[in-house]
Amino acid sequence: MPAFRWEAVDGQGRLKQGVAEADTSRAVRDQLRAQGLTPTAIAAAGARADVFASVRLPAALLALTTRQLATLALSGMPLDQALAAVAEQADDARAAKLAANLKAHVTAGESLHAALARYPRAFSPLYRGLVAAGAETGRLAEVLARLADYLEAREALRQKVVLALIYPAIVTVIAFAVIAVLVTYVVPQVVSVYQQSRQTLPWLTQALIAASAFFRATGWLWLAVLAVATVAFALALRRPAVRARWHAVVLRLPVAGRLARSLDTARFASTLAILVGSGAPLLRSLDAAADVVRMLPLRVAANAAAALVREGVSLARALREQRVFPPVLVHLVASGEQSGRLAPMLERAAEELERDAERRLAWLAALLQPALIVLMGAIVLVLVLAVMLPIVSMNQLIR
Repeated sequence: MPAFRWEAVDGQGRLKQGVAEADTSRAVRDQLRAQGLTPTAIAAAGARADVFASVRLPAALLALTTRQLATLALSGMPLDQALAAVAEQADDARAAKLAANLKAHVTAGESLHAALARYPRAFSPLYRGLVAAGAETGRLAEVLARLADYLEAREALRQKVVLALIYPAIVTVIAFAVIAVLVTYVVPQVVSVYQQSRQTLPWLTQALIAASAFFRATGWLWLAVLAVATVAFALALRRPAVRARWHAVVLRLPVAGRLARSLDTARFASTLAILVGSGAPLLRSLDAAADVVRMLPLRVAANAAAALVREGVSLARALREQRVFPPVLVHLVASGEQSGRLAPMLERAAEELERDAERRLAWLAALLQPALIVLMGAIVLVLVLAVMLPIVSMNQLIR
């Protein structure tokens, strides 16, 4: 009798794993349900891994594929036919192959969430958990539609962040590159003419000559130090303790900290909203929503709130006691718990937090651009004065 590795959650939202012997994966699912467990992944034990299992879809492509599947499922099309249609419509070879493989697994008798578990790099645990919850409650098409909305909203917010910061980043890189060329090549050629005149140069010109000589002699060393420091910092951030301290520093920054807090809290609220709205238990939803939080201090606070809820404390009070979540989230969660409409209130909180993050992002971009222009203008002014002051001095001597 073949063996199957299974993954399931119990009524308290705790993850359980094991191996069971049965004729088919469907029989294993029946055994788990009889034990009061909700299966999330079942795979043949010892089976050779799919060569396509390591594929990773870009966020925009995953959102588009999910939207197509949700639209077809809402139209009443059977799941295997919907997956086949998605594979035919996909312009990207990776999405087409992935949909075709999922269709083959579903046709063979696997559930959709078990088939998704074969491709962990393409489908996150949150994605698979939502699909499993939708299948258990008989609302798979609706859950897929909500999941597509969620992925599209996250991608739209990410693009806004990138577009808002890419212009200041490009201006900074180009400006420093131009200044480096001026200091190390152009300015020395011009100033060398003054040195041949054997006159006393202004202190600003002398400082520029000294700085230029220093950077020309040690420029490669500074670049090497910068590269080593960048790599060392990236490696240090892999350690949870260092990353937690760094995130705490970022969250305390006056502008960037508030922006990071709003973005992470919006991600937490929207994830919790879609999980609760899909019928997942609250404790399981809190654990899954905490996993999507990127800033470690906020993730620790989310896990602490989940522990309080597990002890019987209301969600609003648990969030309030952490003293890190914005008041708008706490107040809307309290209203949702009192009215029995927690999921809509969480969605509204996520929208408010996203709008707040967009306002802060626009303000930060508007602040950075003139600050960069003023800074670069000041540097260029110093360079021009250093070059022009000897000419002014020579004119005064001639007169």
